Amino acid sequence: MKADRNTGEVITLTEATNFTHSFQEENPNAIKAFFVGTNNLNLVIEQEGCIGIRIYNGYDTTRNKNNLVLVGVNEAGEDITEGVIVEHLNPCPPECPKSSALLKR
Repeated sequence: MKADRNTGEVITLTEATNFTHSFQEENPNAIKAFFVGTNNLNLVIEQEGCIGIRIYNGYDTTRNKNNLVLVGVNEAGEDITEGVIVEHLNPCPPECPKSSALLKR
């Protein structure tokens, strides 16, 4: 599937809950979520030619933890690696919401 400005799909809370709870059940010790602020998301999205964001799974060897790397994508579906790349997101745990249907308690 070609990447474009409409790639992805809006899903229901029920679908989202099924996905996140299934992951959390299968990976009880894994990071459950990451938070990134809008200012950094906007830095990526507002780059010239950016049509979306690709999210890479990564591993931070200094912290021994999984992480995510966010990079802009252009109309050709290529990463904008010469631009803004974002990481150092807040992981959950420990920075979790107090109440969210997406977290299995």
